[in-house]
Amino acid sequence: MATDPHDAIPMIGEAPAFVAMLEHVSQAAPLNRPVLVMGERGTGKELVAERLHFLSARWDKPLVKINCAALTESLLDTELFGHEAGAFTGATRTHVGHFESAADGTLILDELGTISQRMQEKILRVIEYREFRRVGGSATLTTDARVIGVTNEDLPALAQRGEFRADLLDRLAFDVIHVPPLRARPEDILSLAFHFGVNIASELKRSYFAGFAPSARAMLLGHGWPGNVRELKNAVERSVYRTPDPDAALEAILFDPFATPVADENMGEATAAAAEPVQRFPLDFKATVTELEQKLLGEALLRAQHNQRQTAELLGLSYHQLRGLIRKYGAALDKH
Repeated sequence: MATDPHDAIPMIGEAPAFVAMLEHVSQAAPLNRPVLVMGERGTGKELVAERLHFLSARWDKPLVKINCAALTESLLDTELFGHEAGAFTGATRTHVGHFESAADGTLILDELGTISQRMQEKILRVIEYREFRRVGGSATLTTDARVIGVTNEDLPALAQRGEFRADLLDRLAFDVIHVPPLRARPEDILSLAFHFGVNIASELKRSYFAGFAPSARAMLLGHGWPGNVRELKNAVERSVYRTPDPDAALEAILFDPFATPVADENMGEATAAAAEPVQRFPLDFKATVTELEQKLLGEALLRAQHNQRQTAELLGLSYHQLRGLIRKYGAALDKH
């Protein structure tokens, strides 16, 4: 499964944290052991996992990837382990699963932290004994697939809470590659931004990319990049595509695609300050914080059309943190 070149996060960088991570990948790649690739969203974890495969002796063997969060448990079961004809309604023929397809190659399990306890147990058994059965089958099959787990979840914390099997975590974490966030590699921001600028200019059939003016460079270096390299890519491409003068150096970076295109010219600093809510004391601190959490959570759910993974990204939370808040507040969210 090849990565779409338009969506790919390039492995470009000279920052010490990034170079150290690449050296770690080169060290771990030749070993036929499971590896975990961990990092924030938008850091390029999937490409790091692919690099582990292509730098290994398995480089010419199958590389199979699956997004565990995109499938229900039953679908994930059949995709990973396959199924026999007649195993369930609609199963008219035998389906070869990913553990079988990966054979002597590599199986990348993306969004590993989202899988159920039952699936965790089945994956653990394959890693320990290299044996599995297709759904609806009785024959025991074997696989030598190398498993690489990819996640932005804090798996040790999930294991402590009983939400992820500690024994599976032990087996997967023979080694752990931590992909640094963009804020930990500021030296790479401008080179990555220029790379994205050149690419989008070429896609737009422009003869060249004029680069960034000092004001745009300052904006790039001053932003926190919570979405990491993927956010940087989107912001630069958006800014280049919407610039009024493609032949001039880019003056500003459009970070927020939801921002109102035209600001209210009558809104001065005094008016903006007056629009800020005035908090009156004394107050009930816990009740006030609870109300704010409910308000932000409700607004984010509406913005994401109740897609919980998108909501978690909007709030800078993990999926499991968001689920905890939804369980905590429940029906109270309907008021917001």
